[in-house]
Amino acid sequence: MTGALSVVSGNKTFENAGRTMAALQDVNLEISTNEFVTIVGASGCGKTTLLQIIGGLQSLSSGQVLVEGQPIKSPGADRAMVFQVYSLFRWLTVRQNVLFGMRFRANRGIITGQEAKDHADGLLKLMGLMDVANAFPNQLSGGMQQRVAIARALLSRPKVLLMDEPFGALDAQTRELMHDLILHVYRREKATIVFVTHDIDEALYLGQRVVVMAPNPGRIAKILKTPWGHSRDPALKLTRPFLDLKDDLLKEIRSTGLNTDWEILKHLGSA
Repeated sequence: MTGALSVVSGNKTFENAGRTMAALQDVNLEISTNEFVTIVGASGCGKTTLLQIIGGLQSLSSGQVLVEGQPIKSPGADRAMVFQVYSLFRWLTVRQNVLFGMRFRANRGIITGQEAKDHADGLLKLMGLMDVANAFPNQLSGGMQQRVAIARALLSRPKVLLMDEPFGALDAQTRELMHDLILHVYRREKATIVFVTHDIDEALYLGQRVVVMAPNPGRIAKILKTPWGHSRDPALKLTRPFLDLKDDLLKEIRSTGLNTDWEILKHLGSA
């Protein structure tokens, strides 16, 4: 398979009070075209930093990020990002929000306005949003607002879709529905997805591979391949193979050096 995304010997350092701090160290990651990869790890392990570097919002101190073999150093139409915060324009309708980024491409003659509108309407149907196409964000639930944000990200047909805990603010029931929706969108749009999450169930259910990151400095500790195949059902989360792999993944995260959240819980337990 042609590689969609490569991180090669990625290192990222920050200066803080005169000290150099390593946020990422020697990160190497290959992601294939049309692969769904999830990233988990302890707080402070660099998951979001890595995602922002891939998106071009931050730069590596050394190393390279390549999309289809071409090095990237800034944001581009070949990548799109969905954040935990919906980041919709409250004064625009659902359809206008989805179309917002494309109007600049249309103005440059890259795509006609009608082509953009037709594609936007197709995505609204896919997301179950046609009935609210003329509504404003404050008239929508959190789950619906995030569906708008995903549709907007997909409108430019990016080669790589980057998702930073996109369902973290949703209630449990809505989150479950969004899991199956994003898998449906993934299969229909044939996207390559890199998905950061703190939720182990989410990582295992969605990902074809799960990247486990360790902190201090941020690095890849392990990469697990999930055995479920493309067809997944919520009942999978109650099966013995799923629960066993979840247990293995939790142990792996807890063993990857200092896990701030885990250490706090241990100290609270001994207080």
